Amino acid sequence: MTIERSNQAIIGEPEVVEDVRLSGDDIAATPAWLRLKAAASAIREHQIKDGSIPETAAHEAARAHVADIVMSIRELAPLFPADGAYLDAVALDFERWADADFGVPDFLDSLVEFQPQASRRDGEFHLVIFPMYTQNGSTDRLVEAVIVEVVWPEFIGALEAGDYSNALFVPIRFVDFTPGYDTNSAVLFPETVAMRSIPTFTWGAIFADREAARFRRVVRKAAEITKLELPADAQELLDDQRLAEETFVMWDLIHDRTHMRGDLPFDPFMIKQRMPFFLYSLEELRCDLTAFRESVRLEKDLSSRERAELSDAEAETLRHARLVQYAVIFDRIFRFTLTGSRVRNYDGLGGQLLFAWLHQHRVLHWTDTSLAIDWDAVPDVVVELGDAIDELYWRSIDRPKVAHWLAAYELVSAVVEPHPASLWKRGLPDEVLLGAPRGMTDAVLDDEFPLSMFYEALQKKMGDVIASTSGITGRG
Repeated sequence: MTIERSNQAIIGEPEVVEDVRLSGDDIAATPAWLRLKAAASAIREHQIKDGSIPETAAHEAARAHVADIVMSIRELAPLFPADGAYLDAVALDFERWADADFGVPDFLDSLVEFQPQASRRDGEFHLVIFPMYTQNGSTDRLVEAVIVEVVWPEFIGALEAGDYSNALFVPIRFVDFTPGYDTNSAVLFPETVAMRSIPTFTWGAIFADREAARFRRVVRKAAEITKLELPADAQELLDDQRLAEETFVMWDLIHDRTHMRGDLPFDPFMIKQRMPFFLYSLEELRCDLTAFRESVRLEKDLSSRERAELSDAEAETLRHARLVQYAVIFDRIFRFTLTGSRVRNYDGLGGQLLFAWLHQHRVLHWTDTSLAIDWDAVPDVVVELGDAIDELYWRSIDRPKVAHWLAAYELVSAVVEPHPASLWKRGLPDEVLLGAPRGMTDAVLDDEFPLSMFYEALQKKMGDVIASTSGITGRG
């Protein structure tokens, strides 16, 4: 189906607009999108790291690409009714960029108009195109174009409208994208866009389909290698992409809002500062364990009622509450721990910490070359780790920064063995403790907490499957 045909149907038969609504596959196959995607990919070849095109010999070709981009945006706009003001603005920003001879791009005006959090409807599509970098993808601000679909099932809407309000959170899945997203990037954040000044950010989007797809592939392989017998509902999570997506949306909804809630250190995680990487490990793990704790609470509360008393949304919340617990544990101990380099890998350390905590509290067992987990005992043990991090944060307001950092290291190193050459393990000298905080940060080894022998062996068997998840979507 072409765009023109869609427009004719809308004009001639307004009462059946919903009947002619294009699917994501339909939109991705339109000539306008294919032209836009090709032009965006082509203009990237002329850009340098800051997004500009300093080579004047490339400007004629770049202007032709911008003309294709602008024409395509305007043709596609009727398919994205929620994005009308944004698409008008972004077309103008592209034209201004070309008129200014392709200096450092400034797309602030169009970024301000893009407000996906204002219409979170399940299945709604958005067209997004900016000069931007993609986290865990490219650090260069190149032109990227992506079509996304909102994932907002009824039970998530009910959770967000109740105790888990998060007005900025936008869960999405991929429809199609340019090369910057053919990577490990699973987020779409406004702060990555090239702009002249920083506005108040009003949304943040996470690709639930990529999170779910790589989770399913990695955990399936890890369970096979470690001979872990999965509970039936955990196996269902690995078998059903849509179920896994919705589970990650629930996890992310609670995780995301936690960053600014609770008894926080005076300088919370989001304020840009240079710190020992294990502090970032604790913050990310704290948010995940909050999602775990809340899921345990929801499961207990809802399961105490008769099933007939539960609304459809409550029944789905009950189902997903247990699945979030599986997702947090498996993603952390299998994928997070082994993904990426060992250079200040704070997510990796968070996975190591959770695994070691479960093992040392004897609810996770590696015996006779098989992994087993005592699921009935797991919730209390995991919540206990969350409580330990919360206690560290609560006490931080009464401690100077140096003492807080040392206390955080003590918590982590009591569970995960540091490198024998660690200056922190041996005890930092007075001249470091009395100096500027950067001296303490500089003293942290790139791999302060090396992988255990278990993880070294598992990494050799899991490396290829983890690498294969780069660029993965819900379609594989």
